[in-house]
Amino acid sequence: MFKKILIANRGEIACRVIKTARRMGISTVAVYSDADRDALHVEMADEAVHIGPAAASESYLVAEKIIAACKATGAEAVHPGYGFLSERASFCAELEKQGIVFIGPKPKAIMAMGDKIESKKFANAAGVSTVPGHLGVIEDAAHAETIAGGIGYPVMIKASAGGGGKGMRIAWNEAEVRDGFERARSEAKSSFGDDRVFIEKFVVEPRHIEIQVLADAHGNVVYLGERECSIQRRNQKVAEEAPSPFLDEKTRKAMGEQSVALAKAVDYQSAGTVEFIVDRDRNFYFLEMNTRLQVEHPVTELVTGIDLVEQMIRIAAGEPLSFSQDAIRLNGWAIESRLYAEDPYRNFLPSIGRLTRYRPPAEGRTGNIVVRNDTGVFEGAEISMYYDPMIAKLCTWAPTRSEAIEAMGQALDGFVVDGIEHNVPFLSALMKHPRWREGRLSTGFIAEEYPDGFAPMKPDRQEEATLAAIALSASLIEANRRERFADRLRSASATLREHWVVKTAGNYVAVRLLDGLVTIPFDMEMEIEGESRSVVTDWRPGDSVWSGRVGNQDIAAQIRPILNGLRVDWQGLSVTAKVFSPRHAELDRLMPVKLPPDTSRLLLCPMPGLVVSIAVAEGQEVKAGETLAIVEAMKMENVLRAERDLVVSKINAAAGESLAVDAVIMEFA
Repeated sequence: MFKKILIANRGEIACRVIKTARRMGISTVAVYSDADRDALHVEMADEAVHIGPAAASESYLVAEKIIAACKATGAEAVHPGYGFLSERASFCAELEKQGIVFIGPKPKAIMAMGDKIESKKFANAAGVSTVPGHLGVIEDAAHAETIAGGIGYPVMIKASAGGGGKGMRIAWNEAEVRDGFERARSEAKSSFGDDRVFIEKFVVEPRHIEIQVLADAHGNVVYLGERECSIQRRNQKVAEEAPSPFLDEKTRKAMGEQSVALAKAVDYQSAGTVEFIVDRDRNFYFLEMNTRLQVEHPVTELVTGIDLVEQMIRIAAGEPLSFSQDAIRLNGWAIESRLYAEDPYRNFLPSIGRLTRYRPPAEGRTGNIVVRNDTGVFEGAEISMYYDPMIAKLCTWAPTRSEAIEAMGQALDGFVVDGIEHNVPFLSALMKHPRWREGRLSTGFIAEEYPDGFAPMKPDRQEEATLAAIALSASLIEANRRERFADRLRSASATLREHWVVKTAGNYVAVRLLDGLVTIPFDMEMEIEGESRSVVTDWRPGDSVWSGRVGNQDIAAQIRPILNGLRVDWQGLSVTAKVFSPRHAELDRLMPVKLPPDTSRLLLCPMPGLVVSIAVAEGQEVKAGETLAIVEAMKMENVLRAERDLVVSKINAAAGESLAVDAVIMEFA
């Protein structure tokens, strides 16, 4: 077994590999760029080597620097994680030449399966069912149009060397093929250094289901069940689960056996994932094989009890698999939610900055529930514009799918992230969504259920009452503490009135206290809009999470102080709450509402990012839908289009400039 390995990656996956290596008694070496000097993976590793500037193209993607770090530290093997150099055959080959073990497949398998065009050709030759498409070289946009027309719309344009949704576009007509081809090629070039793309038929209402395989150097290959990865946004996975609520045992077995056959055909050695697109009739088609560890691997680990990173290390060290296919059992249900630094209320645009507060839920087993959080950040860390916007991967396991969903909802409610925008509200809303809970999924789920984007949710009557109870209890506990200050002249009971009004989400909720005394821990009967509810909590002023019971419901909600009130976040709801006496509530109803400023004549930068290009000139007339500018952030190019016909009066930014969120790019007449 290895004594020391180097992790050629960063963030949560580097931390994940370090944890397993430490448990196995293996020393670890981290590498870091200028932007990651104070990163968590650097702190966790036994040693750390600086490899260059913040840009990945000058640090994490430079194979020579990784190899030099191995030689300087005496690392015997390299775990590549995912992304960066994890699927670059030349890197694997060079490591072998230098006598360093690559913890992953051999160059032959990476070349055969890692390249999406070559993998489809190989799969066709091996008799594996594939989606109709064109795998040859596409010369230009006109050639792409011809190919797409022959396949039939809609089509998918994908980067050959891509992954993670980068360099991928869906086109429904010729115009979208032209634009999508150029954007996909540009993103592929900047993300992977390879601008080749291919085109295939886009299957309507598809599910994205993948099979995890493990293969050793002794000819043993097994599959570890499937992962349902259909909840995607811009072709990037958002939530995954294992097993799939859609597959039956017959289909699972067929997909698994086909995946094993494919792995054997390329003499695969390591952990790998065979991805399929599955239609409504459970017909499945090979998409690609990822010759690396997948982001969503924790859900497979939770339902099988097998540590995939450990198996990768043991396979790379020459050990045979210690279990057969017959020994693998899928136990219970696991769900993963990807927490991203992005604003769900602004079309999920990236958000960067410092994590002023980062308090994940407690990990471990409680009763029948397991909570796991794979992360690479900490309170005070900075989310950089140079890398993927992932903050953490929150996972829950339970005996059944419904229990795992409930556990995930509770865990998300208690996940505190401040300082940046994040997608926790969306993930919480997803856990409540009827279609998700029923398992009626497709890769178009988000686009279909949120066609106009994700908007702040409005509470129903029962939810409003619960929010009012939480806000009032917190306010009474705060008041009780103030009354007990040593320099106060009045007692706590002197100001406790019976009737209150709580303003939440713009509505006024009448509350009557049925108990006349505030106790700590808080335990009180309230009559909310005529309905009696008990409210119990041990919340203290300053706590980020209010936990307790309202009626017969267990609650975990986040509380943040605002001017003259509180902000309460619970199950995807985010409301401001203000507590009034009845008279003050009457007066508050008379207060004018402040309107937001008019920005209809401005193009604002929707996220911190780099201006790739300005597509118009001052004085130019543009039509609705035309491109105005392209801004790149976190390796993704975002096309900003005109929402209506207009005339450009002034341009305030130029290509190459770095802009802050809401910076004015241009003005309109």
